[in-house]
Amino acid sequence: MPGAPIGYTASVELSSDRLIGKKQKTKSSRSPSGASRFKFGGKKEEAERQRRLELIRTPVLSCYRIAVISLKGGVGKTTTTTALGATLATERQDKILAVDANPDAGTLGRRVRRETGATIRDLVQAIPHLNSYMDIRRFTSQAPSGLEIIANDVDPAVSTTFNDEDYRRAIDVLGKQYPIILTDSGTGLLYSAMRGVLDLADQLIIISTPSVDGASSASTTLDWLSAHGYADLVSRSLTVISGVRDTGKMVKVDDIVSHFKTRCRDVVVIPFDEHLSAGAEVDLDMMRPKVREAYFNLSALVAEDFARHQQEQGLWTQSSGSVPPTVAPPLPGQPLPQQQPGQPYAPQQPYAQQPPYGTGQPPQPGQPQPGQPQPARPQPPAQPYPQHPSPALPPGQPPYPGGQSQEPGQAGQPDHGLHGPVPPGGVPPGGQGGQ
Repeated sequence: MPGAPIGYTASVELSSDRLIGKKQKTKSSRSPSGASRFKFGGKKEEAERQRRLELIRTPVLSCYRIAVISLKGGVGKTTTTTALGATLATERQDKILAVDANPDAGTLGRRVRRETGATIRDLVQAIPHLNSYMDIRRFTSQAPSGLEIIANDVDPAVSTTFNDEDYRRAIDVLGKQYPIILTDSGTGLLYSAMRGVLDLADQLIIISTPSVDGASSASTTLDWLSAHGYADLVSRSLTVISGVRDTGKMVKVDDIVSHFKTRCRDVVVIPFDEHLSAGAEVDLDMMRPKVREAYFNLSALVAEDFARHQQEQGLWTQSSGSVPPTVAPPLPGQPLPQQQPGQPYAPQQPYAQQPPYGTGQPPQPGQPQPGQPQPARPQPPAQPYPQHPSPALPPGQPPYPGGQSQEPGQAGQPDHGLHGPVPPGGVPPGGQGGQ
């Protein structure tokens, strides 16, 4: 289409709706009661799965950053980022964000139904005006699982300008609203933003394929990281053997697994899945049960590191025996709620105004859950955010993409129930929450 922006024609004529011929049948789903969807084995296996579920639901009180990397393209890096993020969002019922940091026109934005045309570059430019979850939500698209993504530009000439400084600034702002952030990095290790991705990562996930060249590239990635100051990160890393192609029994996958188990914390093999191989929007219910179980196990392995991370931050962990804080710290200048004289305030919890999941505190009746519409209620007048004064803008320059102005809301307070923001240009999203 003449005059259309780069990538517009592909997004319209090559969308999932047009290329996926007929509606796929659901292959795995959650029961209405929220019970286990996997019934492999007897009581012992079910008890082990419950243990992993409790791990996944470990409260995260400080932003935990996961970097998904590979030297080789086409190994399932973006698929792993999306499926892992969707699994964490489904099981935790928490705000999970995936960021596309690929400088070569990344495709993360095509794995969910886009609700906005905004990109990570637009978010970086609006950082001076981002004081709340409501502000950031304008730049994300949400999948049915609850996973939110921030896409990158499809024009390589623009996406390559997203550098190390931009990434660090973006993560600094996003980390105040999202307890878990996944980064879908580009291929290679030497582009600008990769330095920030590695320096800020709490968990590294290396993607390989069940092939000779894929395994060799992944092992070389670990060599390079160990030689450049990231040996500790490598020792805590996870390797994913991603079945992007159905190779049958031609390759000895067990030998690949054995090799990487000597080099990193653990290895997960993701079987080939027809739904994932289509490269379309990721739907957990369309995966084969064994594939979905593999991503569940990967999520549990990631969650095993939550306690270490919080101990380093001096925050609460389940093994400490103390009660986790359930109230966010007050704004500057406001009194501490229910503070006893001489008693220190609990550690900061910048994300939630609800009890963290996995602490044995069920949601209160009538309290909206993430991903559900929030009942209407009167809002107090907007409060200024004293730590981040907004600079004056030139006349006619909007603070948000597409000329959107900030909606009424209390600055600095996350909103868990937002759905379907108005995208840049004023065009309503095609579906709510990626549906």
